[in-house]
Amino acid sequence: MMPVAATISGAAIGAGAALLVREVLRPAPALGPALRRLNQPAPAANPTTAGPVSRDEQWGQWLLDRLADVPGVRIPYKDLALTGSTPAKFLLTKVALAGAGLLLPPLSTVPLLLLGMSLVLPVVVGLLAGVVLWFAPDLALRDKARRARAEFAHAMAAYLDLVALRRAGNVSAEQAMEQAAQVGEGWAFGRIQEALARSRVDKIPPWESLARLTAELDLPVLDDLAAIMRQSSDDGASVYATLRSRAKNLRTELLAQQASEANADSEKMTAPGALLAVLVMLLIAFPAVIRMLNS
Repeated sequence: MMPVAATISGAAIGAGAALLVREVLRPAPALGPALRRLNQPAPAANPTTAGPVSRDEQWGQWLLDRLADVPGVRIPYKDLALTGSTPAKFLLTKVALAGAGLLLPPLSTVPLLLLGMSLVLPVVVGLLAGVVLWFAPDLALRDKARRARAEFAHAMAAYLDLVALRRAGNVSAEQAMEQAAQVGEGWAFGRIQEALARSRVDKIPPWESLARLTAELDLPVLDDLAAIMRQSSDDGASVYATLRSRAKNLRTELLAQQASEANADSEKMTAPGALLAVLVMLLIAFPAVIRMLNS
């Protein structure tokens, strides 16, 4: 055992000494090439080469190239950008659902067709199902975008207060908007942070970048902030009261909208509740009515 242990210890000591000599005797890198490697510009972002494209995305892009200009095919780009979806996947989903609705009824009735059933009814049902499923993704996307805009409006109410507090501390308009955006969390504040970062890269005022984001995602509440901060930069006026007032009004609008939605949901439950009450009364009275008829 002793010779083996001595051999292993000697090998470890020799390896350590060899690594130490290698590090000490390693030549210093040339300063010029090293600085060029450190200071080289970052490659431009290219969405087509940012990562592997899925097969669904490829098929959707193929459909988009051929169906985008067809009358009746409408791509809601603003809602898709707001929800983080892509036009290619959206169109692929529409075509897949419509094709499934069109083909499934006839295919499911093949055994009955062999027995002599008419083909008219399955074809009509397939056409109706295809039309309904063609518009189903539009309705789902519209509802998702509506909820996303409502969530963004709630975030904007908090963001307006944060910007107002920064402006009350004699902070410039640009710094107030950036510092307030860094405080918040969530996807809404993330979109604002991206817009402000883009304004620094493009060398434009931050309210101009917010105006672009408003046009891109259809966010009117963000346009109000851009207009207020633009006015503050132009005439140097204090916007603390204006921002706080806009935040208060926005909260009032959101509360009123939530109250109206709650009332609408309550009214929708009125008819089912009344029908349920009638059914309960019929069930209670049914034995007595039967006894009276049999007596």
